[in-house]
Amino acid sequence: MTMHTLCVTLGDPCGLGPELAVRLFSTENIPENERILLIGPESALVREMERYTVEPFYERVTQPETLGDRPTGVYLYEPFGIADLEFPPGKAVVAGGMAAGISLEAAVDFLKHGLVGGLLTCPLNKAMLQQAGFEFPGHTEFLSEKLGVGRDKVCMHLCGHDPEDGPDPKLRVSLVTTHPALKDVPGLVNEERLVLCLRLTSEFTRALGLSGAVAVCGLNPHAGEAGHIGSEEADIILPAMEKARAHGLDVAGPFPADTVFHFAAKGQYPAVLAMYHDQGLGPLKLLHFSEAVNVTLGLPYPRTSPDHGTGYDLVGTGKASVKSFRAAYDMLHRLMRSQETA
Repeated sequence: MTMHTLCVTLGDPCGLGPELAVRLFSTENIPENERILLIGPESALVREMERYTVEPFYERVTQPETLGDRPTGVYLYEPFGIADLEFPPGKAVVAGGMAAGISLEAAVDFLKHGLVGGLLTCPLNKAMLQQAGFEFPGHTEFLSEKLGVGRDKVCMHLCGHDPEDGPDPKLRVSLVTTHPALKDVPGLVNEERLVLCLRLTSEFTRALGLSGAVAVCGLNPHAGEAGHIGSEEADIILPAMEKARAHGLDVAGPFPADTVFHFAAKGQYPAVLAMYHDQGLGPLKLLHFSEAVNVTLGLPYPRTSPDHGTGYDLVGTGKASVKSFRAAYDMLHRLMRSQETA
C-alpha cells in the first residue's frame, strides 16, 4: 500500500493548534502506511506536552526531503525564523501570525514538491497574519493563490463528520459566497460561480462514496416564490443548474432554505449548495457545532481544517474539544485515499 505523508500546520502557536496536536497525535495510532509532518514552533508543542504531562511523540526533521525514507510516525519541521519568537498562550500577538504564515509557506512548498500529499491547517488569527506581513484574509485565499489556483476557483465547504459515529447522515454544505456583506451577496451569485461550486461539490461527495443530487438553495425566501419575492432563482440559479446538468451533474432545486436542510440532514441529499454564509452554516453548526470540518474544494491537494478559531480563551483550560480536529484529520485521511483509488 502507498505510503502517505499528511502535513499539519500548527496555525497560531498562541492558540489551540499546538494543544490539539499534542492531545491527538500523542495518543493516536498512526496507520502503518502514514506519516504526520507537523510544521510550526517546537516551543509551543513543548509547552503543551508539559501541560498534559506527555512524553515527546515526534521526531524532529531538518531536511524534509528525507521524509520519503522514514517510517510511519509523527515528525516535526520547524521553519527557519520562528524558533526565537515568543508565543504567549492565549494572546493575540504578531509573532503568532508570523509563525502561522511562515509555516503555511513551508507547507505550500512541500505540497508543490510532492513531499506531502495533503494539508490540515490549525486555526490562525487573520489580523495577526496580516500584521505580520502576509496580505491574505485567511487560509483559503493564501493557499489558493500560492498554489496557483486563484481565489475565485475554490469553494468553501463545511461538513459534519465524526469518525466515531459511522456512516449516519450528516449535513454537508458548500457556499457560493463566503464573507461579503449581505447587501453584496446578490451581485456575487452568478452562473459561472454556481456551476463551479456545483461541480466541486459533486466531485467531493463522489470522493466520499456518496450518491444523489446536490440540493441547491434559493437566494430569496421561499426560493423566490415563482418570482413574486425575487427573480434570481429564475434568472440565474435555474439556468446555472441546467448548465450543470448538461455537464452530467446531478442537482436538484432550487429549494427554500428553510426546508431543504431538514431533508438533507436526513440523508435525502448528500450535500447542499447555499448562496451565502449564514444561510448554510447556521443549520450546519446547529447540528455539528463540535465536529464540523472545513474543506477547501478546488485546490490541487486535499486541505481540511477544524471549524473553529484560535480559541485563545480556552488555551490552557483543558476545556477545548478535540472532536473537530480529529474529524479534520480523518477527513484528510479519507480524501487522500480516495485520490489514490480514483
